[in-house]
Parts: sequence; structure tokens; C-alpha cells
Amino acid sequence: MQTLTVSLVQGATRWHDAAGNRDYYGAMVRRVAGSDLVVLPETFLSGFTNDTLSNAETMDGDSVAWMRALAADTGATLAGSLVIRDGDSVYNRLIWASPDGTLAYYDKRHLFRMAGEHTRYGGGNQRLIVELKGWRILPQVCYDLRFPVWLRNGRREDAPGGMDYDLALFVANWPTPRRQPWRTLLRARAIENLAYVIGVNRVGVDGNQLPYAGDSAVIDPVGEALVELGPQEQVVTVNLDPAPLLAHRERFPAWMDADRFSIDASG
Repeated sequence: MQTLTVSLVQGATRWHDAAGNRDYYGAMVRRVAGSDLVVLPETFLSGFTNDTLSNAETMDGDSVAWMRALAADTGATLAGSLVIRDGDSVYNRLIWASPDGTLAYYDKRHLFRMAGEHTRYGGGNQRLIVELKGWRILPQVCYDLRFPVWLRNGRREDAPGGMDYDLALFVANWPTPRRQPWRTLLRARAIENLAYVIGVNRVGVDGNQLPYAGDSAVIDPVGEALVELGPQEQVVTVNLDPAPLLAHRERFPAWMDADRFSIDASG
């Protein structure tokens, strides 16, 4: 594992304006120099919308192509979720776009029924773990943060540090009234999984008049905030050192006492 340079892009997403958001977020991303990974919010080209008919694109549409081109131009991997139509379903899909043009994706599993997301979107049933500079990274989307079983860092004696992943990544549209759970759960997921955690939220007010306070953060494996943002539009870069992570797992190997179980992801 090498030092991983990550930039958090905390923006005020324009409502239902993919072209405007591509210009807006593209300018923010291009301010970053030398990052390995750039993280954008959930549904950053549309806002958190249930109007899937007007906002869904396909994997060969303009927005995925834009992410691939921007990753190639900047030399950084880009991660953020889009509203994607795939077959007969629409997904809140996190796109992982690498500078070499390759793509991976994760479909949000836990759909926020309090806003009707479960009536308009299909849910994913497979976790994605990607590798970057020796780091194993688990990308997730917003409401997934509340479900620790799905996020459990699996025990693997054959893996470095004995676990499935080293960094859990959450992209979000998490409104201000629920900001305390957001801040608390980011720390809880880091502590219980002996992993770094990054959460990138948006700011501003969306088309449903919901306010967002940002609170994007980088949390270390013992639950301390290395970076914690306020409610402003901003880009912040942090270097993640693997040494403290590996040392913590060595001196506090709680993963060895974890309960074994399997997840039925079909439901």
C-alpha cells in the first residue's frame, strides 16, 4: 500500500441540470492537482430526484462519457453516483471511472423509502471492492451508511491486515436535519471496521427545498476526524497513510473475534 491522495468535492448541485452540473463540477475537479482519487456527491449531476424519466441516462450516455474523459484529463480516478437506466430499471449507480478509461460501478442497495426512492429505483445486491495504489476500497451510497451488516469488513486471514477493505467511501445527499446521524455513523463505521472512512455530501438547497450542511469528512480507523468540512462549497485534499491503519490492526486485532455470518443479498 502506498500513500493515497484523495480530494473531496463538496458542491451545491444544480437541480435537474446535468449540463450545468458537468460544467460546475468539472471546474471544481480541474482545480485539483496530483490526486489519485476525486470523490463527488451522490446524484451530483441531477440532485436526489425521483423524476427518473427526465434525469436517467444510460451507461453510454453523455455523463458517463464525461466522467471517463475528465478522469483521463486529470489523471485521477473519479467516484460519484448518477441516475442510470439499465434495461427496464433505473439505479442510483456509483460510477468508478479510472484514468485509463475503465469503469466499475456499484448500485445503491438500501433505497431511502422515506423519500420514495424504493418506488422509482432498483436496488443493487452486490458489493464492489476496487483497488487503487494497493488500497482496497468499498464504495457505497448515502443511506447504505445506516446498515452495518452490509458494510461489515469481512475477516480474511489471507489479506493484508486480515480484512476485505481498507477504506469505505460514502457519497451522499444527506439533509441538514439528519446531520448528527451522518456525522456519528461515519465514525461508527470506521471504528467497527478498523478502516478509514470518507463521506462526501453536498451543500445548498435542492429542488425539494431540502437544505444540506455538507459535513463531508475523512475519519481514521479509531474514529478521529482528519478532515471535517462545514457548509461551504469547497475542494479539500488529504493524504491517507497506510501505516497507522496497519499498525492499529496489528495491535488491536478485533477482526479476529468478529462473528461469522453470511448475507442474503437477494431480498
